[in-house]
Amino acid sequence: MVFSVSWLFLVYKNHFSFNFFSLSCSLLSFRAGQARSETLALSPTMNCSISGEVPEEPVVSKKSGLLYEKRLIERHISDYGKCPITGEPLTLDDIVSINTGKIVKPRPLQAASIPGMLGMFQNEWDGLMLSNFALEQQLHTARQELSHALYQHDAACRVIARLKKERDEARSLLAQADRQIPMSTSVAVTANTPSISNGKRAAEDEKLGPGGKRMRPGISAGIIAELTDCNASLSQQRKKRQIPPTVATIDALESYTQISSHPLHKTSKPGIASLDILYEKDIIATGGLDTNAVLFDRPSGQILSTLSGHSKKVTSLKFVARGDLFLTASADKTVRVWQESDDGNYNCRHILKDHTAEVQAITVHATNNYFVTASLDSTWCFYELSSGLCLTQVVDASDSNGYTSAAFHPDGLILGTGTSEAVVKIWDVKSQANVARFDGHVGAVTSISFSENGYFLATAAHDGVKLWDLRKLRNFRTFAPYDSDTPTNSVEFDNSGCYLAIAGSDIRVYQVANVKSEWNCIKTIPDLSGTGKATCARFGPDAKYMAVGSMDRNLRIFGLPGEDGPLES
Repeated sequence: MVFSVSWLFLVYKNHFSFNFFSLSCSLLSFRAGQARSETLALSPTMNCSISGEVPEEPVVSKKSGLLYEKRLIERHISDYGKCPITGEPLTLDDIVSINTGKIVKPRPLQAASIPGMLGMFQNEWDGLMLSNFALEQQLHTARQELSHALYQHDAACRVIARLKKERDEARSLLAQADRQIPMSTSVAVTANTPSISNGKRAAEDEKLGPGGKRMRPGISAGIIAELTDCNASLSQQRKKRQIPPTVATIDALESYTQISSHPLHKTSKPGIASLDILYEKDIIATGGLDTNAVLFDRPSGQILSTLSGHSKKVTSLKFVARGDLFLTASADKTVRVWQESDDGNYNCRHILKDHTAEVQAITVHATNNYFVTASLDSTWCFYELSSGLCLTQVVDASDSNGYTSAAFHPDGLILGTGTSEAVVKIWDVKSQANVARFDGHVGAVTSISFSENGYFLATAAHDGVKLWDLRKLRNFRTFAPYDSDTPTNSVEFDNSGCYLAIAGSDIRVYQVANVKSEWNCIKTIPDLSGTGKATCARFGPDAKYMAVGSMDRNLRIFGLPGEDGPLES
């Protein structure tokens, strides 16, 4: 019984294996037939005779037996009425539709093999890369356009800001001028003189003399008496004058080095043309080639104010000792009087336009009520400070090239001027007469300085520095510190009369002696600007430091290392 069951199980197992093998062979045969059917469906003979592609809605011509895409052959029959291949007449009734399965969509011929599919993928990848490259090019172009637009916007904003600033400055100056008109008119009426506006007489009230020249009110007897009294007082004090014990010693000057440097002016037009110091407040003023004057507080190292208004370089500037007034002269032929306001800023009080050429120098009288300007138009003007009125304008017919420097004597009754023809002239302020003339220089006289002792006059020109004895009206010493191609730009006595500073390609400090003794050079300070041209040098209070301007935009302070002062900007 056991043997029968085992035999039956073996027969059943073999029969099942045979059936499974038959079923597998049938499935393979069916798949092969399907593949052959698909191959036939994709063969070139089953393509549309017009487009050459596998038709989605195939139709057959009864007459020619050709296969077409239904929409293409219908359009051709409606347009031409004949077979596109044989040329025989053909109508829509001659077209027979072929039914196809809607589930399986026809595939292109290249999709029937792996190489064809790889080719399709390669074409798709190439198209994708080309499209991506085109997008990257468009992105790069858009970025460039955006960058250019942002740059234009930034430039436009800067231009607008500058124009707004200039507009505000113009409005401020106009408002100041409007406020000054009634003030100047009242002062002029009180003095029985024509009305003044910004240093110019109104055309309808202007008095002209012979040859069409302006009539000046002149220096009155009261002003002359004021000048004489000031001279007598200062002369009496000078006889008792002693050198202050606080003045820097020679040993201290020999140890001077740069302790700070401050960029005060614009980089577009570098260069400091003039310099002055208000000793009472230790404020330094610089006039630049950038048309601005800058007021700098040395102890704090801060810029107090930047005065704009001139259209050309500021050639000369001076503080008035009482501190609230400040004077600037420019190559634009004008002089400006600035007054300090309550908020610490300086407003333009007067614009003086009496000169017809560049104004080269300003010097303030010891009374602090009057000042003189010298110009290349060969005239110097004597002004009243409070009103800005030109009391007299002295014309020198013998000098055709004009004045290049000017300075009051410490006592105030003598005025020294230097000309572009290398001549130094001494004037009596009361009579406006030329009382002395010094020749001997080569080139324009660039700077003039009177010593505090009242006896010595130092003048600088292209050939160096000359010292003059005013008692005997003669030259007693000449310094030629530089070569023939390097002019001397500035010469200055310190406030005590102990030292003399010369500026050219460097700065040299001499110890002041008498007429017969030797004047020794105790310190040579190199020009650290790199331009090789120091334009001006001034001693600070008691010669405790020196302020130097050069043809770069920096103000440099030289003094003892470790002295209290501002940090370098």
